[in-house]
Amino acid sequence: MAVLVATLLFEVAIFLTGGVDPAFLEFVPAIVVIAFLENRLVAVGSTVLMAAAGLGARTIMDGQSPADQWVRAILLALAGGMIAFLFDQSRRSLQAALDVKLAPVEAAASRYRGAFERAELGFATVNDRGELLWLNKRLSVLLGYPEDELVGRPIDEVVHQDDRALLKNSLVALVPDAPWFSSETRLIRSDGGTVWAWLTLSLSASDTVPSDSLFVVVDDITERRAAREALVAQNEWLDLALSAGRLGTWRIDYGQDAISGSRQFWEILGLPQMALRPLSDLSSIVHPADWDKLASPPGTSRRGPNYDVEIRLKRPDGQVRWIALRGREENHDGRDQRIGIAADLTERRQTTLLRAAVRKQETLMLELRHRFSNLFPVITAIVKMQDATEGNIVKFKDTLVERIRALEATHMLLTRGADGSSTIRDLVVQELQPFSKDGKTIITGPDIKISGGAAESFAMIIHELATNSIKHGVLGDAQGKVEAHWAFTAGGTGDEIVFEWIETGRRTAPIKRQGFGSMVLGVDGTPLVGHSSQFEVREDGFRYSLRLSSKEVQA
Repeated sequence: MAVLVATLLFEVAIFLTGGVDPAFLEFVPAIVVIAFLENRLVAVGSTVLMAAAGLGARTIMDGQSPADQWVRAILLALAGGMIAFLFDQSRRSLQAALDVKLAPVEAAASRYRGAFERAELGFATVNDRGELLWLNKRLSVLLGYPEDELVGRPIDEVVHQDDRALLKNSLVALVPDAPWFSSETRLIRSDGGTVWAWLTLSLSASDTVPSDSLFVVVDDITERRAAREALVAQNEWLDLALSAGRLGTWRIDYGQDAISGSRQFWEILGLPQMALRPLSDLSSIVHPADWDKLASPPGTSRRGPNYDVEIRLKRPDGQVRWIALRGREENHDGRDQRIGIAADLTERRQTTLLRAAVRKQETLMLELRHRFSNLFPVITAIVKMQDATEGNIVKFKDTLVERIRALEATHMLLTRGADGSSTIRDLVVQELQPFSKDGKTIITGPDIKISGGAAESFAMIIHELATNSIKHGVLGDAQGKVEAHWAFTAGGTGDEIVFEWIETGRRTAPIKRQGFGSMVLGVDGTPLVGHSSQFEVREDGFRYSLRLSSKEVQA
């Protein structure tokens, strides 16, 4: 319209000045411009209007309309129509070509817009003044605002006041050489709640274009941060519990031949704390007998879910400690591993051993008390059974004292044992010791433990045999010998022990009467301990045998 009005005004000016353009050429540039700017109908209408205006101006000036003027006007209208048609056709072809070229771009842009709108992350653009220009639905939902309410607002209004300084400094620090920045930031929702987000700011312009906007990516990490804080708190509680319980955590990687552990673990071992230490370094402090428990990997035949061992070690400060290692055996990336906790059992073991020693001592004291309580009836029985032969009080006293001393020697021998017991060999050797130096005795038999009560009775039997041999048998003869031997029946697998006393040499006198000694030895078949006692008296010797039950003599 502006071009048409300017052209008509130009035509009026020519009319008023009296100048005439016989070819209507002044209208051609205007027709070209109008045809380029508008469609062909507007261009044809404008051409007809210009031809009419030019024909009217010439008619007024000449007073008539010559035929040539009509011809020129018609030619102008035809030329304008052709120009309008050509430009319109060119415009349509160009538009079609542009549509073909821009269709993929528009499709891609549409897909990206759809992806941004449906994305799990929040997206927004911000101008250089920090105002929100555009944001997707996820960010609107995350902040609890309608989308149109956030557009145009400064971004720092939705940032927690304690984090606004960081955001401001981040915006200032964004330059082409450092075009992005990320940090954990608290955002304020419309309801006043706080959202923890991983906020990323990046320049959206290239290095050669002035920066007038920023691209913002918001990732909601509220749940992850809560889980992380809970994990940190749990680890702190676990460390506190382990420290309170004086427990340390450890891990052995046999593929790397390395061991790692917590501070408490290295303190238990008495070694400086290290993140990773060669496993072989521990060989200098671990007891050699326990080293395989630690150094040998599980292997396919030994691998199991649990690992529970106790090892001894000598710390660099010289302390010997008992350490318990409990955990699991696993295979990670083809490498055998053990992981678990360590506890110092030294004090507990010392307490256990002390309690066991106390209980053992208490048991021994009870046994000694019981033994001494039984001792007086035994002495009383010895006194009652002993006769004063032919009224010889001196002989009666000597014999009684001798037997009481034998009982005392047996008690002393049993008392020296930690558990109040002795062995058959010790009792026999004690009685025959005065004659062993002269080679007059042969003592053979296995070491068989005999309990306190049975030991006292068996010692009395040996004493009577030795006394009888001294007075009437081979021990009173310089050429005589005594052989004492014992063994299990049936090649050591039986339940009974056979004891034999064999004297070889001349006896000075036979056994004349049934006295206290005969009662002890069981001449009638009932000895003080055991059963099936047998005697065989010959001129050149004496043989005595006795059977003892293994349950009767074992402590």
